[in-house]
Amino acid sequence: MDLDKILPIDGPSKEEVQKYLNKYIDEYIIIKCGGSILNDNNLFEIFIQDIAILKKLGFNPIIVHGGGKRINKKLDELNIKTNFIKGLRVTDQNTINVVENVLINFNNEIVNALKIQKCEAIGINSKKNNIIMVKQENNTLGFVGCPTKININVIKNMIKKTEVPVIAPLGLNESNQAFNINADTVAGAVSKALKARRLMMISDVEGVLDNKKKLIPEINSSKAKDLINRGIISEGMIPKINNCIDVASNGVKGVVIIDGRRAHAILFELLSEKGAGTLIRK
Repeated sequence: MDLDKILPIDGPSKEEVQKYLNKYIDEYIIIKCGGSILNDNNLFEIFIQDIAILKKLGFNPIIVHGGGKRINKKLDELNIKTNFIKGLRVTDQNTINVVENVLINFNNEIVNALKIQKCEAIGINSKKNNIIMVKQENNTLGFVGCPTKININVIKNMIKKTEVPVIAPLGLNESNQAFNINADTVAGAVSKALKARRLMMISDVEGVLDNKKKLIPEINSSKAKDLINRGIISEGMIPKINNCIDVASNGVKGVVIIDGRRAHAILFELLSEKGAGTLIRK
């Protein structure tokens, strides 16, 4: 394998990468992408390149994507008002139709972008290769689902064919009704079902910060809970961290929150000593 031809100039060094190559072989790496990566063309392109690089190195990346800002934009265009309860979108019949279309279109975009990088990929959504069975979260939220079962055999078969699964946060109930699902929840459910080696949560934060706003490179569940109790982890980070704690306590060796605004953050986290965010372990 000629690493000089695979690795980006501004990524981890060849020497660093060689140390980590065997660490993740035959392991599942779930990468949940949200935030600026989904809305900034340059960051999106780098993200796609990084996934293609991981595949060329022999890793098994699995993508779970969000799409909240695109959904908001489309709903605004259609003059459909939307409300949120504790960060979850209240989703009626009109809204779920828009959400499903936006997420499936975006799912196809990601798959096509990977194929341009000579990386075989395949979409997973409510209309194609659905793997997520759901139950309704509650009546107030409407068509918002909570995963009850993940069909991991579909994912495993795709990986055997050297394809990168790209999962939209959509699922079906027993009546084949589509439901919107929080993307962090989907990433957590897929990671637990596969007993993944890593779940990487890419967003617009550096990671977990201490009371002096300095990055904490690694924490365990009890430390994370303490930071929540002391108000150092607050607001929208609380459900994100609680999801990470749940995943790390259920068979996934580590969950990492990393900053998608930093170029090649995925490669630095997996393939260098310095990492690129906060690692959360059990």
